[in-house]
Amino acid sequence: MIRRRLLSLTCGLFIVTTAALAAQAPGGLSPALRTRVDAIAAELLPSAIEVRRDLHRNPELGFREKRTAGIVADKLRALKFDEVRTEVGGTGVVGILKGGRPGPVVAVRADMDALPLPELNDVPYKSTVPNVKHACGHDGHTAIALGVAEIFSRLRLELPGTVVMLFQPAEEGDPDGGKTGALRVLEDWPFQNPAPAAIFGLHLVPMMRTGTVGVNSGSAMASSDRFNITIQGKSTHGAMPHTGLDPIPIASEVVLALQTIPSRQMSAQEPTVVSVGMITGGARYNIIADSVKMEGTVRSLSPTGPATVKDRMEKILKGVTSSYGATYTLNYAEGAPVTFNDPALAAASTSALVAALGKDKVLSPPPQMVAEDFAYYQKKIPGFYFFIGDGNPEKGITAMWHTEYYDIDEDALAVGMRAMANVVLAFLNSRN
Repeated sequence: MIRRRLLSLTCGLFIVTTAALAAQAPGGLSPALRTRVDAIAAELLPSAIEVRRDLHRNPELGFREKRTAGIVADKLRALKFDEVRTEVGGTGVVGILKGGRPGPVVAVRADMDALPLPELNDVPYKSTVPNVKHACGHDGHTAIALGVAEIFSRLRLELPGTVVMLFQPAEEGDPDGGKTGALRVLEDWPFQNPAPAAIFGLHLVPMMRTGTVGVNSGSAMASSDRFNITIQGKSTHGAMPHTGLDPIPIASEVVLALQTIPSRQMSAQEPTVVSVGMITGGARYNIIADSVKMEGTVRSLSPTGPATVKDRMEKILKGVTSSYGATYTLNYAEGAPVTFNDPALAAASTSALVAALGKDKVLSPPPQMVAEDFAYYQKKIPGFYFFIGDGNPEKGITAMWHTEYYDIDEDALAVGMRAMANVVLAFLNSRN
């Protein structure tokens, strides 16, 4: 049995050892098949760009992606998918393609929703919907996934298993405050009939150059929780604060104390962030406020981090407020868990990416403190979520996600198609 060595990190790149490549070889792709995938991806790039630009011109918020879902469903039917399900999780689409050879079931997920932001880029494909734009690359993700669907359709006879293409709504959350898209998808399709053995997803990132991919084993993106705190004092005249109970200095102490949770009460090897984003209180400059409200977020790369933060937050609030005679309420809402890549799946997928793109193109970026509801799928089955570089300073494409100027280098669409097709095909072949 060939011993698989761990991937070693050197100068920000994954250097895959000979032993690791040899271990992947039995289930990997033949050079001929990789060449075919590359050729199809190159052929499909113009149509993928056309799809992406159409979606960018016509962005839709979460659970409103009816036009987008219609385009996706029509394309999957045109590709002769065996089954196309619509209205999954609200506006999601699931396409099922059965290969010509027996094998496992695998899922590929792409998100479809846009953000409530204005488009400030002066481009031919500028958003036509006021104050709505694709500012996180989901238009590109959908275009890539449709390209991957066509690659698999063309390789159907050689496909050793079944591929489920999942086009998910509302990754950015429900604009009306309900459940996120992944949770609603799992209510409609709880990974049964068919039951995938693994799920794959990707995200375009402007922090990496076009042509590169980023992989993480273990934690890749943080959990995302939200909290609301109310500090209850007693209102009085501002000239006589001793006759009331001022919640503002109490809230100030709480904010400072909360920062000791990540900096002094948790391991620095498992990054955690506690941020108070809003503080509101008071009615007039010369009136002591009756109460102060605070709202913030907790992000952690540790699976146990959120529970630890919540526990320490309760203790801090109780201690600080009781010392002044004030009271508090805490509403702590759990969001997406840590996006955690199954280590064995990550190792095999990394080998496939190195074989397809070259080891100098497969990077190991630091885990992101932003969150992804793809993590809900990984709580059910092994999953691998990776990154496709789409930054290009020479083209002026450097803006961050969730900004009015975000755009993508469309050459990254071909890289995304190649990368996803290779990791999925490698997985299917490894099980045969």
